[in-house]
Amino acid sequence: MDKLDRYAVVGNPIGHSKSPSIHKMFAQQSAQQLEYVTKLVALDEFSVDVKRFFAEQGSGLNVTVPFKQQAWDIATGLSDCARLAGAVNTLWLKDGEIQGDNTDGIGLVRDLISNNSYQLVDKKVLILGAGGAVRGVLQPIIAQRPSSITIANRTLSKALQLRTIFADIYPLECCEYSQLDGPYDLIINGTSASLSNQLPPLADEIVGPDSCLYDMMYGSQTTVFNQWGKKLGAKSCIDGLGMLVEQAAESFSLWRGVRPETAAVIRSLRKELQK
Repeated sequence: MDKLDRYAVVGNPIGHSKSPSIHKMFAQQSAQQLEYVTKLVALDEFSVDVKRFFAEQGSGLNVTVPFKQQAWDIATGLSDCARLAGAVNTLWLKDGEIQGDNTDGIGLVRDLISNNSYQLVDKKVLILGAGGAVRGVLQPIIAQRPSSITIANRTLSKALQLRTIFADIYPLECCEYSQLDGPYDLIINGTSASLSNQLPPLADEIVGPDSCLYDMMYGSQTTVFNQWGKKLGAKSCIDGLGMLVEQAAESFSLWRGVRPETAAVIRSLRKELQK
């Protein structure tokens, strides 16, 4: 029997990762023979572990917290999206060189368009937060040609840094939360506030009856951000589970040259969460 192609997701912590389940389902539906596992990596051993993995004929890696910046540093070939994101979540070898891409933004956009029939063209978009998660998704959002994108953050200087980074491709608007003037068509929560059941300090007026709220976080219960949106009568409130699956599908496609179907995988994970 031929040796299986080996893939893994690396992080610290990593035990909670749903990536092995997702990629197992992708492999089954597309008749791909592969192995995909979690790898707990010590905080100071990322570079060594990645190089060892590929030296031992590993095929590809997903990278999660806190190593996405280090993955960007180690990749010798970066996609345009990864270069602007300043972070990498997908690694593979090509002609002996480590290639890096960031599929988070593509995952978010595909979840909106394909799974929720939401088009970003000409929309007034608000993105909350200015950290690595937001920087990682901006380029694919910009590519959809919204009419405006506002970055709101507690610390204005961090939002202004993003405006500088993306200045050549899009004129981002930046402000503090208290300066927001809505309503907005699409409000994306790129902060980690939902992980601690917190809500950024937002005025109710930024949500209108046609607003779509998108929380990049997800859980077994509706996130606090989406609860807030529903209370205010937002047209739709979406969590980040679909984004998780879609970014994994993009990684799978980069590695295997096959785009898996995601709808059944999202349904399966949603069912697991609700148990």
